[in-house]
This record gives sequence, structure tokens and C-alpha cells, in this order.
Amino acid sequence: MHNKLTIDWDDFLTNYWQKKPVILRDAFANFSDPITPDELAGLAMEEEIESRIVSNKNGIWDAKFGPFIDYNNLGEDHWSLLVQAVDHWHEQAATLVEPFKCLPQWQFEDLMISYATQGAGVGPHIDNYDVFIIQGMGSRRWQVGDRNPNYKQFSAHKALLHVEDYQPIIDEEITSGDILYIPIGFPHNGVSIGESLSYSVGFRTQTSQELLSNFADYIIDNLPDGIFYQDPNLKLSSDAYRIQPYELTKLQDQMIELINNPKLFNDWFGKYITLPMHELNIVPVEPAYSSEEFVSLLQSGLELYRVPSIRILKIGDYGYIHGEKIALPMPIIDVLCANEILYYEQLADKTTLEVMLNLVNRGYWYFAEQQ
Repeated sequence: MHNKLTIDWDDFLTNYWQKKPVILRDAFANFSDPITPDELAGLAMEEEIESRIVSNKNGIWDAKFGPFIDYNNLGEDHWSLLVQAVDHWHEQAATLVEPFKCLPQWQFEDLMISYATQGAGVGPHIDNYDVFIIQGMGSRRWQVGDRNPNYKQFSAHKALLHVEDYQPIIDEEITSGDILYIPIGFPHNGVSIGESLSYSVGFRTQTSQELLSNFADYIIDNLPDGIFYQDPNLKLSSDAYRIQPYELTKLQDQMIELINNPKLFNDWFGKYITLPMHELNIVPVEPAYSSEEFVSLLQSGLELYRVPSIRILKIGDYGYIHGEKIALPMPIIDVLCANEILYYEQLADKTTLEVMLNLVNRGYWYFAEQQ
């Protein structure tokens, strides 16, 4: 099953991306849901998968986190089930991510799926990411406000941060195959009309504070010899208690030099940004394949499948996957990025096979017979 997306990406990026929200009508013509509510409920029973149920009964908000055992006490309306990173666990649902792979993949977070009953939603809120909300079965009414840094937010529940009333700039119902795009920072509220399914394809970046903190950790781990401030041309000052402007500049330059070092910065970012934001279905091979066994399986015609949604990216002359550098030349990295499925002829040289053996034994790729 393949839902075909029809978006004029050049027009979208020029007029809407991180600028303003928009409803893209019939972006998926003849949309077919890749998952059923029962399948989604089953995923929410698994320990490894992040899920929650949000309800609003008689004006009282509540949120519970999975895994869930049953759903019998929830009633027929005003509750929704939300499951994160379904693209990691459900092959058909993951196909919805494919049309969005033209956008920078280092910013892609996950596919979140929401099943909602009549009148259900999570309340008016502001997200810290860009999201494409694909409407599946049923319909939802969305009210989206303009971006305003002065909005007041409050806790409607300890797990639910809501935003005060806002004037909608979009107030419309979306139906199967429609997409609502909401950039970061725009308040929005969706309410289900009857039973419905929606699919949120999220793109998120980390704050500069988060990035700087992680880069500092990387520097500590990878530059064990400390870099000390030194001033061999020191002159006596009339005020020894005053830190001189040139001293502050030297300290800033010393720190900025670390960030401006491409070898350090690129290696850190490649490893950092390919770490998953959510649990992955990675299963190391036990016992590990020997080199002979691995090559024999490939030569027999078995294909290697990349673990769904594992993060693989390129920076400069190097490729990175799941927090580590791939010790292969860029033409091979290009093959690994471009193909979800690999076969022997693509990996036939000795060095590539040795590196891939290590990655397969770690669980990043797997033979179809393992599933």
C-alpha cells in the first residue's frame, strides 16, 4: 500500500515552511489508513513504545501513560490514544514518512499516530517543532492561531501544557487525505468529529543550549588534555581585580576555536544527531555472525533490511549511523543512505563486507529471515 503525496515542494518551502500554517486539501488523494485503531491499541500495550491516553471528561483533563492493559473503562467519547514513533514499529505506517524524505532528515523526529473518539483532543497547545498532520479516517476540526511570543501557557494537568485563548487564523474541518501543516510556535487545537485517526510527521531541532551542552560533553570526552588560558605577554594593571576586556576576548576566542574546528564539530554532530529520539527495534545478533556465515547468507540471495527509522546521515566525507561513524568511503555511504534494502552485489568488496558485518551484528541491518 502506497499513499501518493502531491505537494508542490518549491511553492510550499517558499510560502509556508516555518512561516505560516496551511491546509493542503487532498494532499493524499484516495487516502488509505495504513493502520487500524486495534493495531494502534496493540502497539500501546508494548513496554518499549511510548504512548498516552488523554481525556477531557466534564471539563476535567487527564493523561495516563502506557503501556496499557485494556481500554474498557474509557467510555465512547472525549478520549484519545496517542502513540509515538510508530514508524519504528509498524512497516505499513512507516510508508507515510517516505514522501517527506525530501526534507532535511536530520530534523525528522517521528511519526506519531492519534486515535480519537467524538469530542476528543489534547487541548489548545504550542509545539516546539514543525508538524504535518495527515487526516486519516474520520475528520477533525482544527483551530490554529497566529504566532505570538506573549501567549500565556498553563498546566491543565501535570502532563498537559495548554495555551490561553487565541484568535484563530485557521478554523476548519479536515477530512481523509488532507494535511494541516503547523510551523513551530503556532497555537493549535484539534477536536475529533466522531472516531478519527490522524498521523503527525514531526520535524524537530534542538535548542542552541542543548547543542552546546552536548558539544561540551563531547569535548571533555575527546580532548582529555585541558586547554588552559595563558597570557605570556601579561602587563601589570592598575586594577588587578578587574578582568580586562582583552582577557575576556581571549577566553571567548579559545572556546569559539573549538566550535570552529570542523574535525571536532562535524564528528560530534554526526554522532549526536544520529542518536534516536525514541526507542528503536534494534536486536543485536546472538550469536554474532562469522564473516564466512555472513557472506554465505548474502551470496545465497538473502537481502539486508535497515532497521526502520534508524538515523543514517552524511557530513562532509563521512557517514554516521546511530551515534557512530561508518568507516566506508562516500560512494558506499550513498548506497547505504539511498537503499532501505541491500543485496550482495552492492557490498561485494572485502572492506565493505567487514564493516557491514559489524553493523549487522549490532542490529542496525537484519536479514529478512530474522523477522
